[in-house]
Amino acid sequence: MSSVAVLTQESFAEHRSGLVPQQIKVATLNSEEESDPPTYKDAFPPLPEKAACLESAQEPAGAWSNKIRPIKASVITQVFHVPLEERRYKDMNQFGEGEQAKICLEIMQRTGAHLELSLAKDQGLSIMVSGKLDAVMKARKDIVARLQTQASATVAIPKEHHRFVIGKNGEKLQDLELKTATKIQIPRPDDPSNQIKITGTKEGIEKARHEVLLISAEQDKRAVERLEVEKAFHPFIAGPYNRLVGEIMQETGTRINIPPPSVNRTEIVFTGEKEQLAQAVARIKKIYEEKKKKTTTIAVEVKKSQHKYVIGPKGNSLQEILERTGVSVEIPPSDSVSETVILRGEPEKLGQALTEVYAKANSFTVSSVAAPSWLHRFIIGKKGQNLAKITQQMPKVHIEFTEGEDKITLEGPTEDVNVAQEQIEGMVRDLVNRMDYVEINIDHKFHRHLIGKSGANINRIKDQYKVSVRIPPDSEKSNLIRIEGDPQGVQQAKRELLELASRMENERTKDLIIEQRFHRTIIGQKGERIREIRDKFPEVIINFPDPAQKSDIVQLRGPKNEVEKCTKYMQKMVADLVENSYSISVPIFKQFHKNIIGKGGANIKKIREESNTKIDLPAENSNSETIVITGKRANCEAARSRILSIQKDLANIAEVEVSIPAKLHNSLIGTKGRLIRSIMEECGGVHIHFPVEGSGSDTVVIRGPSSDVEKAKKQLLHLAEEKQTKSFTVDIRAKPEYHKFLIGKGGGKIRKVRDSTGARIIFPAAEDKDQDLITIVGKEDAVREAQKELEALIQNLDNVVEDTMLVDPRHHRHFVIRRGQVLREIAEEYGGVMVSFPRSGTQSDKVTLKGAKDCVEAAKKRIQEIIEDLEAQVTVECAIPQKFHRSVMGPKGSRIQQITRDFNVQIKFPDREENPAHSAEPAVQENGEDSGEAREAKEAEPGSPRRCDIIVISGRKEKCEAAKEALEALVPVTIEVEVPFDLHRYVIGQKGSGIRKMMDEFEVNIHVPAPELQSDVIAITGLAANLDRAKAGLLERVRELQAEQEDRALRSFKLSVTVDPKYHPKIIGRKGAVITQIRLEHDVNIQFPDKDDGSQPQDQITITGYEKNTEAARDAILRIVGELEQMVSEDVSLDHRVHARIIGARGKAIRKIMDEFKVDIRFPQSGAPDPNCVTVTGLPENVEEAIDHVLNLEEEYLADVVDSEALQVYMKPPAHEESKAPSKGFVVRDAPWTASGSDKAPDMSSSEEFPSFGAQVAPKTLPWGPKR
Repeated sequence: MSSVAVLTQESFAEHRSGLVPQQIKVATLNSEEESDPPTYKDAFPPLPEKAACLESAQEPAGAWSNKIRPIKASVITQVFHVPLEERRYKDMNQFGEGEQAKICLEIMQRTGAHLELSLAKDQGLSIMVSGKLDAVMKARKDIVARLQTQASATVAIPKEHHRFVIGKNGEKLQDLELKTATKIQIPRPDDPSNQIKITGTKEGIEKARHEVLLISAEQDKRAVERLEVEKAFHPFIAGPYNRLVGEIMQETGTRINIPPPSVNRTEIVFTGEKEQLAQAVARIKKIYEEKKKKTTTIAVEVKKSQHKYVIGPKGNSLQEILERTGVSVEIPPSDSVSETVILRGEPEKLGQALTEVYAKANSFTVSSVAAPSWLHRFIIGKKGQNLAKITQQMPKVHIEFTEGEDKITLEGPTEDVNVAQEQIEGMVRDLVNRMDYVEINIDHKFHRHLIGKSGANINRIKDQYKVSVRIPPDSEKSNLIRIEGDPQGVQQAKRELLELASRMENERTKDLIIEQRFHRTIIGQKGERIREIRDKFPEVIINFPDPAQKSDIVQLRGPKNEVEKCTKYMQKMVADLVENSYSISVPIFKQFHKNIIGKGGANIKKIREESNTKIDLPAENSNSETIVITGKRANCEAARSRILSIQKDLANIAEVEVSIPAKLHNSLIGTKGRLIRSIMEECGGVHIHFPVEGSGSDTVVIRGPSSDVEKAKKQLLHLAEEKQTKSFTVDIRAKPEYHKFLIGKGGGKIRKVRDSTGARIIFPAAEDKDQDLITIVGKEDAVREAQKELEALIQNLDNVVEDTMLVDPRHHRHFVIRRGQVLREIAEEYGGVMVSFPRSGTQSDKVTLKGAKDCVEAAKKRIQEIIEDLEAQVTVECAIPQKFHRSVMGPKGSRIQQITRDFNVQIKFPDREENPAHSAEPAVQENGEDSGEAREAKEAEPGSPRRCDIIVISGRKEKCEAAKEALEALVPVTIEVEVPFDLHRYVIGQKGSGIRKMMDEFEVNIHVPAPELQSDVIAITGLAANLDRAKAGLLERVRELQAEQEDRALRSFKLSVTVDPKYHPKIIGRKGAVITQIRLEHDVNIQFPDKDDGSQPQDQITITGYEKNTEAARDAILRIVGELEQMVSEDVSLDHRVHARIIGARGKAIRKIMDEFKVDIRFPQSGAPDPNCVTVTGLPENVEEAIDHVLNLEEEYLADVVDSEALQVYMKPPAHEESKAPSKGFVVRDAPWTASGSDKAPDMSSSEEFPSFGAQVAPKTLPWGPKR
């Protein structure tokens, strides 16, 4: 609570003359006599009596006489009741649980109000809401909406009243919704409906409906009227500054809307209560009629440029004339060319108004001052300082500078304009006398070099010669540079700029050819590397081409020597980049990529780190087999060898080198590698690697499975022989869909053509643009013959025929299942032949084939083969225990897919058995037949395989048998390996990492027995081919672990050395520096005794490690001890006042002394008996020297201390030396607690003696009635 003191004239006079002695006593610190303390009543004035409130006019204003308003509580509490029939959540098992409780919590969190729920006897819900008013209202709305069932009603009011229900910015509607806890929906303006929908509780709907009707009723009382009044008389109705219309609006309570002068409308709109509106209309009509009779007009000519002065700022001048003379002045619009001004008013007032109009028009004048345009900015000054001086003196003057014109325009009151004109003319004369300018021609290409980096050069010239240099922008391509300022400075600046330009003309520009791919690397991230080069050669300007230009030219410009140095530096940098960007591609069979990557990328990471190269593998979903290695050539070769060795180890890959003259390599590779690719594809996907172009090597490497390598070698040598004798090439065209048919199954047809003619036929690859082009290469006669055969085949294919064949309907499903996959394969293989089977449901066996004659015949033959296979199809069962099925399938079923492709069979695995323990379940019925026979058979043969173990193979008998053998070969085998039990945990590794690595590497499962079994046998399960490698790998790991065990035993040799505990801190050293050095040097672990453990001998230091190393460490420790034993400690008395100076900031000075004299110096702690005693420890001669040094320092520093203390005596003010009298605190006289025994202490529980603020004093009663 705060109080405000009010000073009257009298009390202020008292303050001026000195404070009233009766009211305040002043005590001074150093006065001899003390004033009497104030009385209790003076210090704490009593509260006013009841009468004081009534007779306050007569009473003097006391300290408590102002009436205090009762303070309203900011927190309110309201109770809402929800009847049982309106409760939304009636069926609850337990009160205070479920959805209702959740909703209450949400409401409390959202609104900040506190909710308490209780259930009445009638099962109605009472909700007490506490909080701030707006929070309570929001909570109430939420309660009604979410805990009470909602009803709805509509109320119809006139459409024009809807906006009054909504209110300004929708505030009225929001307030109404909060107050009634309802949702009110008002139709959109474009909706013709006048129905307002109200949703909420019955009580809320009634309240809201009543409020809406009330608003509508209020609007019914209001009326709107429009009155046509000539535009010329609007100013008389509005009055000067709209005062007259304002008075009428205030008196009648009617809203009057007069259109502004800029709007060409004549009607005045009145809105308000009907009676009051009629009064307002009558008054305005009266004014209009009166003015129409009495007023007359005169027209005068006023220059258009002076109209704005007649109008004045915001039309104030017109209003001023209207107020003074009662005459309205009509000015033509600004877009009109008319200069006629019309004055309308009473005849006797027109003369005065006319005088005022001319006075206003001529009060302002426009003048101009001749000033060269280049001087304008000097007249304006820095940040407009010079101009500001004039405008501050004459704020009504407007000064305008027009760019390119040699004049300054002034506009404003005539007198002010004349003064400003004189000042500006004076400035112009002064500037013309002492300023000069010169224009020089310098080629615009040198301009940015003259400016320098971030304007460094030009800013230096400007500051040095106090001139302004104006360089045209690059876009203008202008050579003209203008220098303005002091004549001498201008000449000096001109000289320097021309010198710089001539120096630049003599500079050298050099173009450096650097491949664009290196530009970004040379520039570096955020330009770091190029910044380093520029810092190294600051005089050289380096320009890189725009990336979009695809240019390799980097331009260097600067002094000849610097440009040469920079060129050499950058060429060396590019040479390093070229060396490090050597790239080779290594083709590796796709199935081995995962082995090269290794678990979690371990293998590839290791190769990258060890060879210091970048290795990029193709994406998993890509068909590419090429791995790209980038780095230094030697490193790339090493990485390549390692990757190839991994592939060689994993598969039966043969590598053959063939010598073919280097001059034939390009012709053998063919256009875009088409020729060599055709050989690689034909020979089972072997990889053929040619040496780098220009290397001069004749060696071509062929890599792949042995049989395919031999085949590729033969074809490559044959092709080379052909190329050497004479090679001839012909291109023919055929639709891409015919290519597969021309090639034939497994390349049979094309091989036949090649064998008969001796020519090589190359079909386009998938990535080739021209998919129709087939190339024939070889000797001319062979190529011509092959061309003739192929053209005949293509001609036959273009001859489209339609044929039919009969296929038993029971085989139709095989062709059309899986979205007709078999038919799609036939179409692809046989030149796009269309095969149409009859619709399902019809019993027709007629199949239609349409396409090239040869293709149709071949397709019929293929369909016949498929039918024969289907008819010859058998089903073979292969029993493999279910636990091996996942292993047999392989990752993502890859092994099974391979077998089905290789043997053209179908393989079906059984469903997994959920509960293997209950395997004796009755057999499932198949095709509606009872499985009793099967059950009997099962009972008869208890050793027969379980159904969940049987894999079903369908196909030709011989193929099924071969597939069965292939499946059985995939069944994992288990072997046992003896590994000492104590090594098992090391074999497993941390968190199983060791065993996982071996399992991934050898593709087997390794089972280590549980520790409680204490078994030495480890089981390895996997394919027979992998088991031997896995066993060898495991035994190799065991040998490594045993070697490590032996090494650990040697490393665990312990040696104890006895050292006095007082030397331990010195052996350890500062932050363990000494002991860490010994540990690292001798590769040992050194353990000091635990100070808190009394059982341990405190003088024993334990050293652990190799025996030889522990002995060396012991000798090192004993050497330190020997040195320490030779040391002595001496106490020296140093004045404690100089200790801080000797120690120095953060101990820097004392550490320097200790290092210099090889001693240890200890200062006393605060509170020590002798604060001057300092201990110096070290070798005797070092201690003596150190003591002499610190004593010399003490003598030097002490002199400073004495001088400082002597000076301090004179600095201290005498007031501080005197002892201060102890404060007695706050003292009052005649307090209640000091009263004599006869006076009664006030009763604090009495509301008479202690009334509440702003409340009536009630008689003393107990809150709950009389005591019992």
